[in-house]
Order: sequence, then structure tokens, then C-alpha cells
Amino acid sequence: MIHALSSGGRSLHYVDLASAAQAQGRDLLAQPYVIRVLLENLYRHQQWGDAISDAEIERLWHWRDHVGADLALHVARVILPDSSGLPVLQDLAALRDAVAQAGGDAAQVDTRIPVDLIVDHSLQVDHWGDAQAVSRNLRREFERNDERYRFLKWAQQAFKGLRVIPPGMGIIHQINLEYLAPVVATRQRGDECWAYPDFVIGGDSHTPMVNALGVLGWGVGGIDAEAALLGQAYTFPVPEVIGVRLTGQICPPALTTDAALLITQRLRAAGVTGRMVEFFGPAVEQLSIPERATIANMAPEYGATCGFFPIDAQSLAYARMTGRAPQQVQLIEDYARANHLWRDASTPVPHYARIVDIDLSEAVPSMAGPRRPQDRMPWPDVPADFRRRLTQPLNEGGFGLATAPAPASRQTLTHGSIVLAAITSCTNTSNPAVMLAAGLVAKKALALGLTPPDWLKRSLAPGSRAVTRYLQDAGLLEALQAQGFEVIGYGCTTCGGKSGPLTPQATDAIGQAGLVTAAVLSGNRNFEGRIHKLVRANYIGSPAMVVLFALAGRVDIDLDTEPLGPGRDGRPVYLADVWPTPQEIQALLPYAANPAIFADVYAPESLDSAIWQDLQAPGGLHFPWDPASRYLVEPPFFQGGPSHPLQDLARSLRQARVLAAFGDSLTTDHISPSGEIPADTPAGRYLTDAGLTPRDFNTYVARRCNHHVMTRATFGNIRIKNELVPGIEGGFTRHFPDNATTTIFDAAQAYRQEDTAAIVLGGKDYGMGSSRDWAAKGSALLGVRAVIAESFERIHRANLVGMGVLPLAFEPGQGWRQLGLEGSERFALHNIEAGIMSGEPIEVTAEAVDGQTTRFTVSAQVLTEAERQLMAAGGIPASVLHSFLNEPAANPA
Repeated sequence: MIHALSSGGRSLHYVDLASAAQAQGRDLLAQPYVIRVLLENLYRHQQWGDAISDAEIERLWHWRDHVGADLALHVARVILPDSSGLPVLQDLAALRDAVAQAGGDAAQVDTRIPVDLIVDHSLQVDHWGDAQAVSRNLRREFERNDERYRFLKWAQQAFKGLRVIPPGMGIIHQINLEYLAPVVATRQRGDECWAYPDFVIGGDSHTPMVNALGVLGWGVGGIDAEAALLGQAYTFPVPEVIGVRLTGQICPPALTTDAALLITQRLRAAGVTGRMVEFFGPAVEQLSIPERATIANMAPEYGATCGFFPIDAQSLAYARMTGRAPQQVQLIEDYARANHLWRDASTPVPHYARIVDIDLSEAVPSMAGPRRPQDRMPWPDVPADFRRRLTQPLNEGGFGLATAPAPASRQTLTHGSIVLAAITSCTNTSNPAVMLAAGLVAKKALALGLTPPDWLKRSLAPGSRAVTRYLQDAGLLEALQAQGFEVIGYGCTTCGGKSGPLTPQATDAIGQAGLVTAAVLSGNRNFEGRIHKLVRANYIGSPAMVVLFALAGRVDIDLDTEPLGPGRDGRPVYLADVWPTPQEIQALLPYAANPAIFADVYAPESLDSAIWQDLQAPGGLHFPWDPASRYLVEPPFFQGGPSHPLQDLARSLRQARVLAAFGDSLTTDHISPSGEIPADTPAGRYLTDAGLTPRDFNTYVARRCNHHVMTRATFGNIRIKNELVPGIEGGFTRHFPDNATTTIFDAAQAYRQEDTAAIVLGGKDYGMGSSRDWAAKGSALLGVRAVIAESFERIHRANLVGMGVLPLAFEPGQGWRQLGLEGSERFALHNIEAGIMSGEPIEVTAEAVDGQTTRFTVSAQVLTEAERQLMAAGGIPASVLHSFLNEPAANPA
């Protein structure tokens, strides 16, 4: 089963999957490619001496019959953005202190596999519209995040496997695609050098973007990442694999973004949540790696764990173009072909659990919104949908205006005016075709004298510095700049809620008239309250669509019939006048395929900066916590807990109250917001009491290493709708039994003082969206012991388990609303321990104020044996601390 591979003058060992299949009497070529990668992982680590049983491997060969069973995987590497990476490293620093205080060896708390942390989530669009925006925003970023970045520099010397890519370099997923991912990894073990598939988990939900290159990877919470980077096995359930057959081709005027939105809508409707998606079919060969990346990046939006494209000739061409060494490119091909991980037109289609067919020719120019990325509409449908929503009630997805206003105008700021237009996020800025299309729209409109209204804030935040280079070489950067789309920096910015202030005209008009205005962005997330607190309608589209709608200045425009606006000569300018042809885009693509650009951008000296080098930081094994800091506060997760966590959980849930009750599609953005911190919230008041002014609050992301802020922020999104307080938006609730309206934080504090457990009620897709640890950490620190929902998104469910919060599902067809519950009832849950450890039904009684009792059963969404043990331990922090104090140090993965 262990064979030798000769590649590029090297002799390498590898697990030969064909031999393993023959020994099992199985047909390797019938297995999906993702299953092949997972099988290799199990076999290799069994050979390396890790505790992997033959039974685990056997279950994976028969994956259809064992979906949900435990897999003990060992990832090759971990990648982290600063948003989730800083809390991970902070936890490791606190874990070192806890181990030392308990008499253990603190030096054993270290990263045992390669970890890359890319600082990309802290850049805000403070300055825009001028050539100095990049440098000015970067300086302001360092000013705001001085403490956080000093901590990162300490961590870089304190943890031996950690590499930090400093601010200003790009977005984590685009850097991973263009530079970090080896596709096939190698490792020296004694006298032997081994080759194996790259396998990565990331602390950001859009990690599957690298699936485009043939790398298996997906997003996890930082809670899971902590255990993996400490060298522990990463336990993952045996997946169900769905095949998605792509046929046809993207037809003009549609672009790749439109195809990605179509796929997102179709797969969300097909129910692929928690499954692995693998793409195949005649259309795949024609898709470039950047086009595949646009589709794979949206895996969290269609609910899948990953959106995988196996290694093929396109992978090699892209690896070569982006500067991978010739020896590495040769290894990718040699290994993939030798181990049946290569795909071309001659390879048979694997056997999938089911197949979803999608014809790419059905993609049309579209926008998704105004609140969810899966809510795709062809552009002619956007105006009517927006106008209908204006007077629809809030609880029906509308904006709740009393009367329908007149249609928007390009001359006046009113309902439907666009106040924010951002070319942003890894999803689209990784794709040269759609970026060049945006530049062409800008250039054509400029030639006709059409520019966006002055009130409209515009920004261009590429995911890689390579983008700026090829836009400049193609002669399009100047036109984008002239249209107000100046490069403002390299980071997630608007897509992650760091849009910065609107123009004064927009801010004043919205505040004075309560306008329902719009944002258009080329991102992947448009959840309520995420993009900007003043902007209530947010639409996702291609970069070219962002420029197009910016030129129109309003979202309720019929692009097929109405002019975008007047040109220089006063004549109307229409869509057809500015939209690029495929031939125009194709003619410019060679500028984006210049290997010299990538060689320059990713040269070692280019992945550094003077401002980062000048930053002073402490050294040593232990971080010197500053008691006066409001950024870096030692976290409480390793400071002990009940000696018998499972019994304590069961006891507490015999008397529980509902802290909040929500409808469908509650996102982690709702639970734990990422943007600016309003002064009139519990978190804002905490910072004010600490002597800070609102200008220095920074964002929730920047304060994630202060649990006092983050606990107060939990369920604190300004657009969250807690149905215990109908008609009120924001982090408010009712405290029972006195029925007093208060903040969720204050109600949680009261329940804690009363020794009453807090629970949360939810609908379908609870916790969809970003892999946001603090959505689970904050829930735990508020005293939430259980969440009862109709269904959960994968990452958040796992994060809840990781923090010892029990996720529970109603029986199919039931929900708190269907059962007639109001949330004011007194809840008692029974059979908790058996429900978690044995999967038995958990009995719930809800007693109303009038004494009427509703009885129903729920099931624990604790899906694997490893998760059951985590719940028994009280969560990952307690489990990890125990392992360092009571077990030998983990072997390197």
C-alpha cells in the first residue's frame, strides 16, 4: 500500500489508494474525489502511528451507510484571518498560563502543524476617492489596532509553527489560492519524504474557495481550529457527497458571478447543507480556476461544507502562472495522476449520493438581496421587488413604510437611492474576467461623460495586490479611479462590515427622513445590519453590476428600458452603451495572466512592510497581560468550571427561561455583529464607562479579544428581530416572569443571579453565515445552556457543542411557533444525559402563565462520539486543558 513516487528528481513515499482499494475489494474510481482525499488521510496517519482503527477506514469506504460517524482526521495546515485568529492565539496564550498555574509544562502548548494568519479583516474604508486612500487607511488601521498587532508579533515568536502575513497584503482566501496552497504537500519523517494531498481548515467560512484548485478545505470555528493546530485529531462526521453536474456555458451578458448566484440559489433549494458538493460535467473543463473559485467560494452560501473541483490541467496552468516552482507543479501532476486524484474527460464519473443538474446557460445578469445571498433575482425583477418590500411589514421581509413613496430619482436622495457601492471580497476580486468587465463599464461610461452621483460612497478593495497591477496594465485602473472607485486597500472591508462612514449628504438624508437606501457590493454576504448600520437594503452582484448601479444611483431602475443617466452631451446613456462584450473582456485577460506580477507580489520582501517591522512587541513564552487593556483581556474559558459538566447542564435545564426567540435564517451576524459599535448599546456603554469616546470604539471584530465587549454584543445586531419584543429591532428582550423589557445582556445577567438557565428558541437554518466563534462563545458567557431550533447550519452547531451549549432540534414539522409557544413559558427539560450520550428523545415541558402545559420532545444535535465526549467535558476549552494536564503531549500531525 506504501509506494514510491519519482518526481522532479526526488523519491517520495505515498499511500497508494488503488492498492488499498484492491485490498478492500472496492472500486476506487467509484469513490468521489473528496472521499479519496479523506481515505488517504486516514491510511497515512494510521501508518504514521496515530490512533485510527480499521473500522473507521472501513466506514469511510462505505460512506453512504455511515453518514455522521466519526472520522479522526489530521489536517495538513490551518489558515486564520485576524478576526478569528487573534482570539485563537489569545486562547492559546491563556491556555499556556492555565497549564503553568496547574503545574504543567506550558511549553507544550504550541502549534504542531503549519499555521498561517493573514491580517485582512481589520481594514476600514475611512478614506476613499483619492490616490492616498491606501496609505491613509493603512496608517489608521495600525493606529486603531496597535495593541492587537503587537500581540500578533509576540505570537509570531512565541508559537513555532505560526507565520503572520501582515496588513496590506490581501484577503486570506485569495492569498491562499494564489500563493499559500501547495496542492500536494510533502513532509520529512526520519529518512523518508512523504507526498500527500494538501488538506486545510480555516477560521473563515469561505475557506472552500481553494477547492477550485483541487485542495480539500473548509471553514471551521476557531474553537475547532485550536484543537487541530495543537496537533489533536480533528473529528469530523463521515460526509454525504452530492455530485453537481454543470452543463452548458455562461452566455453573455451574464458573467461568472451570475452563474455563482444561480448555483447558490439552486443548491440552497436542493438542500445541500452540511453535505460535501463535488462538481463535474462537461462545463467544468471550460471553467478557469478563478471562475471555479468564484463558485467554490460561495459554498457557505449554498450551505455545503465544500464545493470541490478535482485537480486537472487547469490546476497546473494556474499553479504555473501564479509562481509555484516548476518542481512543485510537476509534483502536483505526478502525484495526482499516480494516486487517482487527477480528473480529465476520460475519467469515469464517481458514484454520488445524488446528483443535482445545473445548466450554466440559465445564468442571467442578477442581483441577490436585499438581505440574503441566496435570494437571487434577474436584474429586471429588482425594482418591483424593492418597491413591494417598502411597505411590507418587517416580520414579512419588508421595510415597514406606512405609504409607498415615489420612485427614486438620480437627482435626489430618497428611498431606493444607492449610497454605498463597493467592489470588494475574495469571491469576485479573485476573478480577472469580472474585474476587467467592471473596468470596461467604468471606461465606457467615462467616455460618454456619465459618473455616479456625488452622495454615493465608492471603493475598490482587491483581494490581492496582483489585481491592481493587471487593472493598471490593462488600462482600466484610471477609469475606475475617475468613477470614484479608487483602490482603498487590500482587505475584506465592506463585505465584512468595515464600510466606514457614508458621505455626509447620505448620512444626513437618511437620518432626517428615515430613508430606506441601498448598497451594492461584489461580496458574498449581505445580511441585515452587516454592511452598514444605516443601509437597510443590500444587494450582491458582479463588480460590473456594482459600477453599473453606481452610475444609475438608484436600485429601483429597470435597466432594460430606463437610461442610467445623462451623458456629457445630455443624451441618455443606456445599459447597452456601457456593457462590455465577451470579445472585449477576452482581449484583456492576458494582462491578468502575467507570471511576473505574481512573482513580484509574492516575493519574500514584498510580504512585509516597514510599518509592521517598526512595531515593537514583547517576547517570551508567556504574554504579559495588561490589566488596563480594553482590547486584550485574558479570556475566562480556562478558569475552571463544574466538576461534572453534564450533570450540571442537566440540573440547570430543569428550570429555564427563554432569553430570545427568533424566526428562520438567524445568522451569526445577527448573533455576533462584526461592524461598528453603537454608543447606545451595552457594549458601547461599557467602553464609554472605560473612558473611551465613540471615535476609539473601533469595531466588534477588533474587540473580539475582550470578552466583556463581546458578551454584551451577543444577540446585539441593530437589525435583529427578537419575537419576544415584536416590532422592536436590536438586542432587546423581555425578562420573565415580570415581563419587563430590557436588553438581552441585562436579562441574561438577571437570570444568572436567579440561578435560572437561559435558552434560545430558533427556526430553520439557525446560525447560518460566517464561522463566527463569538456567536457560540458569547451565548455561553451569557448563560445560554441550550438552543432549540428547527435546524442548524453546520459550523455554528459545531461551535455551540465546542462551547458546551446544547443544540436541540424540534421534531420534523414542529417549531416553537407551530407548537403555539410564546416564549414567556417556564421550561423544563428532562433526560438530558441520555439524550446527549445515547440519542434518546429529550422531553420538554413548557408551562404558561395560566398553568397550561405544552409537552414535546427534541433531539440533541450532538452528532458524533467525539462531540458527545466534548459535551461531557464541558466543551473544547475544558477538554484541551485536561489533555495537557493529564495526557502525554500530542504527536505532530
